[in-house]
Amino acid sequence: MRKSKKMGIAIGIALVLFGGVLVWFLIGKWIAEGQEPVADGTNEYAIILGAKVNGETPSLTLHYRLKAALSYAETHPDVRFILSGGQGPDEDIAEAEAMRRYLTEHGIDEDRLLIEAQSTSTYENLLYSKKLLPEDVESITIITSDFHLARARMLADSLGLKTDALAAKTPESVKVQQHIRERLAIIKTYIVGK
Repeated sequence: MRKSKKMGIAIGIALVLFGGVLVWFLIGKWIAEGQEPVADGTNEYAIILGAKVNGETPSLTLHYRLKAALSYAETHPDVRFILSGGQGPDEDIAEAEAMRRYLTEHGIDEDRLLIEAQSTSTYENLLYSKKLLPEDVESITIITSDFHLARARMLADSLGLKTDALAAKTPESVKVQQHIRERLAIIKTYIVGK
């Protein structure tokens, strides 16, 4: 009797571990697929999702997003950008304002930029940014870190927006931490919807 109980526990643990590994790799596949299709300038509007600001300086993660956006803006001069990100308690300015400063200092005309500075989450980034879009716009480009695109696009889809993607690279110093955190966030979004 004891032997069969131990065997049952061992099988249960093995199944849970196998399930965990399977979910880990499945979400990794979703993260990779979230980067396709790559934006090609077709969409008139692109939303740049905010990330931490250190005082008034973009974090490395936000800096990489802004570098990707700057290159895209130079290649596609007709695209307008919504800069989306509020001000956290440990930030001196809103993430959207840090983005505006960076892009204008690098030659992007302020007329191409719309500011959304109230959001505190990815869901709010997209919800509040959608309110700045003309009513007839149904498709947008999302510019964010490579690991973040799958969830951001899932949330945009829930708000009725079609998307393509521009992936910014993730800083090596936070890559492992961000990928673990994002996998958990994807599970939460899948269950809760936000």
